[in-house]
Amino acid sequence: MQKKDITVSFPGGKRVDAHYDGQVVQTDQSVKNGGEGSAPEPFDLFFVSMATCVGIYVLEFCTARNLDTTGLGVRLYSEKNPERKRYDQIHIGITLPKNFPAKYRSAILRAADLCTVKKHILEPPEFKITLTDAKFKGD
Repeated sequence: MQKKDITVSFPGGKRVDAHYDGQVVQTDQSVKNGGEGSAPEPFDLFFVSMATCVGIYVLEFCTARNLDTTGLGVRLYSEKNPERKRYDQIHIGITLPKNFPAKYRSAILRAADLCTVKKHILEPPEFKITLTDAKFKGD
């Protein structure tokens, strides 16, 4: 079984950093939420991961077919329900290059739909939150 191991550190203020595979993903709270606004808020990375996941699927679709990717883009926007304080809708739009072949329009949508981040939302994993010692083993 493949495992992901991410550790978190607290460098000061409202900043929280995630350390994974030799990389650091920095987060901070916005100024209105008491932070410095020096990095995205943690929840924003949820949207970023979904948009970039769709992005890699549509990019791979085009490169596998030697299609020009000039002008290819992905835009994610969401709508928050103020009563529920949750996002009720997430919209993902794909901008195709000017000369994108019509015969691939449906296929690139199917490719985008393969996004593994979206799949994990639709079929969520089980979450277990525990207290651990300093050497968390992930068991």
